[in-house]
Amino acid sequence: MKEQVKDFLIMTGGTAIVAAAVFFFLVPSHVSVGSISGLAVVLENFIPLPISVITMILNVALLIVGFLFIGREFGGKTVYTSFLLPVIIGILEKVFPNNGSMTGDPFLDMLCYVFVVSIGLSILFNCNASSGGLDIVAKLMNKYLRMDLGKAMALSGMCVALSSALVYDKKIVVLSVLGTYLNGLVLDHFIFGAKVKRRVCILSKKEEEIRKFIIEELHSGATIYEPSGHMISSPTGRSLPSWTSMSTAN
Repeated sequence: MKEQVKDFLIMTGGTAIVAAAVFFFLVPSHVSVGSISGLAVVLENFIPLPISVITMILNVALLIVGFLFIGREFGGKTVYTSFLLPVIIGILEKVFPNNGSMTGDPFLDMLCYVFVVSIGLSILFNCNASSGGLDIVAKLMNKYLRMDLGKAMALSGMCVALSSALVYDKKIVVLSVLGTYLNGLVLDHFIFGAKVKRRVCILSKKEEEIRKFIIEELHSGATIYEPSGHMISSPTGRSLPSWTSMSTAN
């Protein structure tokens, strides 16, 4: 129960970061970076509703479609964040009714959005959750069009970015496409870069434990052989071969 509460608190924090990125940087700049919130920025020009309400409608509709055509792949975490995101955006709309650009430049707003939203999304992904939205679209494309999830996410994101051409000028369209591309790169860095570092640390720790074990065994008088038959006799462990970590793991 404690772990579940911890996960939901972390997801709430990650979703709040995503909502803040959308409200303070995406909405004022009108840049439609590939996401459901970005699509809501475009649709706001045609539908007389706040962005939070449009986002809620889109998320609910996609969740229903996902359950009908994909199944129960969307757990409680995705449902929770899909509802929580527009709720937090709605709260921010009430607290900051006259929200404007913090930088005064759409390009800087886009860069700030990409950086901040990637932090929030990486927190969600590390909790095995997501903000819903285009993830569901990508899974639908994966199931029915046999398209890789990565390509499906990129294609759906680019479609949202290009939709800004219906309302805004060429500069905003270019920034939307550029922001969608940068968002993928930064998000990969936050998620996969952290995982690689963690994996290296774990492997290094395991290797050090193996070395200590072999040294202790040598000091106790044990004889250890390599797979080739060569005997390891040095108790210092300075020249222990790299195969020991794999051999012991197997």
